Amino acid sequence: MTRTRPEPRSARRTGRDPYGIGNLAPFLAPLLSMAGLLVVALVTVFALTGRVPFLGNPTANGGGGNVPPGRTPSPSAPPDVNPAIQVQGSLVYVKAGNLWIQSGNTPHQLTTTGRDSQPTWSPDGTWVYFIETRETNGHFPAEGVVKNYDLKYPVLTRIHPDGSGREAVLSGLYKTGPAGAYTWFWFILDPAVSPDGTRLAVVSDGPDPTRSDVVLQFIDVRTKRLTSAALPENAPLGHQDPAWRPDGSAVLYVVNARNGSAGAPAIWRYIVATKTTVPFTSAGYTSPAWSPDGRYVAAVRTTSLGTDVVILDAKGAELARVTTDGRSSGPTWSPDGTQLAFLRLSGVTVDLQLATLERAANGTVSVAKTDALTTFSGLDGNSRPAWWAPAPPPAASPSAVPSPSPSPS
Repeated sequence: MTRTRPEPRSARRTGRDPYGIGNLAPFLAPLLSMAGLLVVALVTVFALTGRVPFLGNPTANGGGGNVPPGRTPSPSAPPDVNPAIQVQGSLVYVKAGNLWIQSGNTPHQLTTTGRDSQPTWSPDGTWVYFIETRETNGHFPAEGVVKNYDLKYPVLTRIHPDGSGREAVLSGLYKTGPAGAYTWFWFILDPAVSPDGTRLAVVSDGPDPTRSDVVLQFIDVRTKRLTSAALPENAPLGHQDPAWRPDGSAVLYVVNARNGSAGAPAIWRYIVATKTTVPFTSAGYTSPAWSPDGRYVAAVRTTSLGTDVVILDAKGAELARVTTDGRSSGPTWSPDGTQLAFLRLSGVTVDLQLATLERAANGTVSVAKTDALTTFSGLDGNSRPAWWAPAPPPAASPSAVPSPSPSPS
């Protein structure tokens, strides 16, 4: 029989970015045709493939002029990095479903499955958490008839940065019915580890996808237990992009909404102590990322013409535009807060850019320069990079500074 995906609810939950205005996990592509959101979805599909009909021909300024005629990026080749840029600490990013870690100007391949995405570091740098997409056959009732399906389901996974110790943390495979006869799945997306390393914020419709939308939830690292933040579901559009404040007091996340046929996502703030939530931005922002000192938030400004990286203050007001090309997304801060790495569409391929920032005493931020970190490398546009470095040693107190030796008489 023909294998198709069932719809256990009247509208199956779309999980990450149901509008199609941001980056999508591999198993969500079939869901981009949501009624009323087709225009914005097509913008992203065209953007991620390098075919943006209303942006004109690629040029050097637009990011497409460096594509050699007749070339396509090789999925098996290492990323082509800029040898002049020395990455401080370790930057993890994804190419062809495999994780790569770059330190200095040398990348090394961390995973080889071709099924991995959405990496994030543990605070101590001992683990890289990510989502592996696996395949299996499913059996699930639709309209009263049990049918067979090809399923792609997520598994929250982690691995040490030296490539050892890969292990599955939590699977989205879902069993129900008499003696577990039915097999379906629930989403696990956008993992973000808390600053104390004890739990992860994710968006998920688990543990029962027939009863929940994709909403902000937490996973206890020790027990692997999934706990909902108990926030309004905003059916069927859901949440995405959780990001912990560096002190662990709050989590930013995106509430997907729409204004007529246009997507209208906005960033909200979940306050951990009170378990309450308040709006952080107006409509049009996704992909928040706190600066290491908690003073700023990098985010993606979305419009019908594309996506750009911006910097917000700690109250959600826009301070600076990092890009204006309509083809940039997925920002992550350097561990010292002086740079932003982000993804940019370049003709037919996605590459990493590195923006060096200048901060003024009055709190304003500007971009000093932007460099290409990789060139024509074909990185995965559905996975933002993640950056980690050891914390600097504490400054010595005056009492700990040795007194100078007396000069000889």
